[in-house]
Amino acid sequence: MRTTSADRDSADHEPADHEPADRELVIHKPATREPATREPATHEPAAREPATREPAIHEPAAHEPAAHEPAAHEPAAHEPAAHEPAAHEPAAHEPAAHEPAAHEPAAHAPAIHKPLIHDLGTLAHRLHHPPGTPCACPPPQLLADRPDGTVVRSGPVVAKAHAADSDREALAARLALASAPELTGILLPPLSTPDTPGTAGTALRPVTFWPYGVPVDPRDPDAAPWAAAAVLLARLHRTAPPPPLPPMRGPVKAARAVARMIAALPGDGAVLPVQAAWRALPAWARGEAAPPAARSGFLCHGDLHLGQLVRHPAPDGPWLLIDVDDAGRGDPAWDLARPAAWYAAGVLAPQDWLLFLDAYRSAGGPAVPAEGDPWPQLDVAARALTVQTAAVALAKCAAEGRVPDEMEQLMIDSCARIATFPPELAAGSAS
Repeated sequence: MRTTSADRDSADHEPADHEPADRELVIHKPATREPATREPATHEPAAREPATREPAIHEPAAHEPAAHEPAAHEPAAHEPAAHEPAAHEPAAHEPAAHEPAAHEPAAHAPAIHKPLIHDLGTLAHRLHHPPGTPCACPPPQLLADRPDGTVVRSGPVVAKAHAADSDREALAARLALASAPELTGILLPPLSTPDTPGTAGTALRPVTFWPYGVPVDPRDPDAAPWAAAAVLLARLHRTAPPPPLPPMRGPVKAARAVARMIAALPGDGAVLPVQAAWRALPAWARGEAAPPAARSGFLCHGDLHLGQLVRHPAPDGPWLLIDVDDAGRGDPAWDLARPAAWYAAGVLAPQDWLLFLDAYRSAGGPAVPAEGDPWPQLDVAARALTVQTAAVALAKCAAEGRVPDEMEQLMIDSCARIATFPPELAAGSAS
């Protein structure tokens, strides 16, 4: 089934209320050398490289509370967000496509959410502070408050209330995955399961607890852990997935992003190149069918970007992958697709892409061949992530009454190039 402008009136194509916007952390620096690998025909890098824009020392996060709210303190200028960095407002160099959607909570916690935030802070505090002892702990810190999850930190513990309509069986399977001994040193393990009892404000939502980890610092592009991320992915992909694990959710999220764009811009010609690029994808990449059998049995993260890495134990422990909400069985190329799409669009510097790709290959990652051209395996997934990013960008622009910024436009322009690619060649792409 293909998505058309008529789908905006179909409930089947409405994005779920708890579906988050793209939450990506992009660290960009100018290219210093051209890549040695062939560029994909559908994804030729843009002719111009975006200028580097230094972020401010501290940009208030979208989820930070207003000054009058005592429940959560605002981080100091030197203090990075906790291990849900995706909820913050992007620095100047990050694509605006991943900013919180218009339907997400405002920068401060609405009154209706304050009991939930208080309860999460209380639960997290109990896990690390002995009862009956004097307490000099700082107040809980609100890290994110979105329809898909509310996240609060208390000292070394992070509490997350998942969406009320979460598939609890799938969530339990993914939490068990993060706790599996064979994934030690790859995934950050939780401190609890969804069965942990909550207080009144959290009773209807599954709550999980996690150790605090230090996230990637967007103010230090040279320290971006592209190689570490690639090695972690390669190790993840080489691990056999446990039998009850559900499918990876990447294609479903891409489909919801396209539906959201169509609903936000009914009849607008701006969506046509994105829709055309979307329709050119095979059904599995649109979330309408299973991926090819030869590529569907790998353990995947499902939503890889630099915001999904933290150092644990804080502050100098090894890098670990976080956020298993989209993990599952699928094509491992999907986990490489976002950096590939950014590189092809001119958002990610060639040297960073090559560092990532070379590290993945050196670690034995199965998504691409050890040598030669990686794009036959990456092309479909990279095009899907390009469409997803462009669709979210257009929906946000419509909600905010503005035109796309430079990096958003790069992703939209990439869709226009994809849409002109001959269908028979697009259909012949691997994966």
